[in-house]
Amino acid sequence: MEQDIRFCKTSDGVRIAYGASGVGYPLLFVHGWVSHLEWWSKMPGGENFVHASLAQRYRYYRYDARGWGLSDRDVTSFSLDSKIKDVEAVVADAGLERFAIAAASEGGPTAIKYAVQNPERVSHLILLGTFAHMPMPTAKEEVEEIQAMLATIKPGWGKDTPAFRQLWTYRFMPDADIEMIRWFNELQRASGSAETVIAVLSETAGTDVRDLLPQVKTPTLVLHSRGDLAVPFERGREIASMIPGARFVPLESNNHLLLPGEPANEVFTRAVTDFIGDPTKDAQKAAESEPRSGLVTILFTDMEGSTAMTQQLGDDRAQDHVRQHNTIVREALKAHAGSEIKHTGDGIMASFASARGAVDCAIAIQRALDQADGVRVCIGLNAGEPVAEEHDLYGTSVQLAARVCAEAEGGEILVSNVVRELAAGKGFLFNDRGDHALKGFEDPVRLYEVRWQDG
Repeated sequence: MEQDIRFCKTSDGVRIAYGASGVGYPLLFVHGWVSHLEWWSKMPGGENFVHASLAQRYRYYRYDARGWGLSDRDVTSFSLDSKIKDVEAVVADAGLERFAIAAASEGGPTAIKYAVQNPERVSHLILLGTFAHMPMPTAKEEVEEIQAMLATIKPGWGKDTPAFRQLWTYRFMPDADIEMIRWFNELQRASGSAETVIAVLSETAGTDVRDLLPQVKTPTLVLHSRGDLAVPFERGREIASMIPGARFVPLESNNHLLLPGEPANEVFTRAVTDFIGDPTKDAQKAAESEPRSGLVTILFTDMEGSTAMTQQLGDDRAQDHVRQHNTIVREALKAHAGSEIKHTGDGIMASFASARGAVDCAIAIQRALDQADGVRVCIGLNAGEPVAEEHDLYGTSVQLAARVCAEAEGGEILVSNVVRELAAGKGFLFNDRGDHALKGFEDPVRLYEVRWQDG
């Protein structure tokens, strides 16, 4: 599934690349020690991998941590607190208010600490093949193996020949076929430098978040492969035993990085889906019964030419298009913390706590409808302080949002100047459409078009 890649900056000035795909409840994935957003899409059989499965069910966010992939590589701090800054930057830039976190491998301690620090934001915590601490092996054979692997990093990590990285590949996926081995060899080389690998491994060796485990208040699911060579099975059991109420699911696999198509993928996906469920239902019902007042952003959609479409297609086929529109809009609202206020017959009215979330939602709607058959929608946004009464919103700000929508053409997103100002600096492109005389408003209103199509 295609991902939308964006960049944000951490509080200590590191540029982080993150990707978003799919629709539904927000789920943020914290990768392990190697990552490259573009290279993951080249995985052989990737459509049968856990990332593809999650992106089909949720609004799925992933990012390259500092030092890796498309993010800034010229960094020196890989402490746990620094990694928390990466998560904070992505969460802020994506406008996430409440979401689930999944983490694998070296990303686990980061997710655990973030969940402890932000229990009001993290609704679910999913930990795959990770650890709270990684004690050094004591058996002579294991010690010698680790020393040999570490000795290959500096002289050979970035070399074209994969031999230096193959020891790591085997440790991560002993059951991989030759095609998968070649891909992971190159993923490691493309992800980061030998210096970054050494620095991250050194930091990981000293990581210990066992004291945080009893403090986790977020519902937690722990999954671990029985034959994991990179992070022993016992590390997963330790986490599950120390987090109050955590669920533990053993995976029948030898692979630290699950292979596309192996049965453990399905077990993982089913466990995660059952665990998260649909946490938006109660919140959505509450939002519908008590619409937001105070400063909110109002969004209207309107299906272009709905009357003519009904006459041309007939009631039944036209209603199919309406259902398609409703499904796409409601999924986007779930993904961006929007609250549906009412259905207007040819469209939907919704409200948002942030202008960023509203514009992101509008873009997601148009992108999804762009791939739909024959459905074109006009979208208009305005922000203000409406009156909340009897499960609805009223007032000038709502009326103006409706008028802005009426000025848009199919496939367009138009916003008032106040929305443009509230969303300034968030990475959106606005085209000035000039002043418009809107029905019921004495003074002209400045409107801006949101650029949502690539190129």
